[in-house]
Amino acid sequence: MPRLSSLPTPNADAPPERPRGEPQPAERFALRVGPSEIDGLGVYALEPIPARRKIGEMRGEVISVREARRRVQGRRRIHVVEVSERSAIDATDSDCALRHINHSCAPNAVLRIRQGRAEFYAMRDIAPGEELSCDYGESHHEGRLRCRCGAPHCKGRL
Repeated sequence: MPRLSSLPTPNADAPPERPRGEPQPAERFALRVGPSEIDGLGVYALEPIPARRKIGEMRGEVISVREARRRVQGRRRIHVVEVSERSAIDATDSDCALRHINHSCAPNAVLRIRQGRAEFYAMRDIAPGEELSCDYGESHHEGRLRCRCGAPHCKGRL
């Protein structure tokens, strides 16, 4: 039998262990949703987020692309990401903080589609209190919506 002093001590900084088979949390870092200077609500870092680290993923209802495109018609605010030619994630009714990530022409995060998931990664170190943003790229707005990101080299339209 091992002596008590030889037993490993838990790391106070380590996240609590999840039971096997339980999904990862949607957000890997502490985030807060609040009013945004860019548009509506935004999502803010509550702790430092190192460059190239996964921030989390946008979760919601998995629907067909056809249904996703029907749902966004006429809506100004959408929380939908197409993750393949056939499916999309609609986070409109989700409590996932990352659904509030705003567009910026000078983003600090990037959206990557991986295995049917919409994952966000830090492009650079992100400081506590900083609003998370990503470049939406092509959107259903098709250049008809004025961009409000305020970046020095803003493209002007979404």
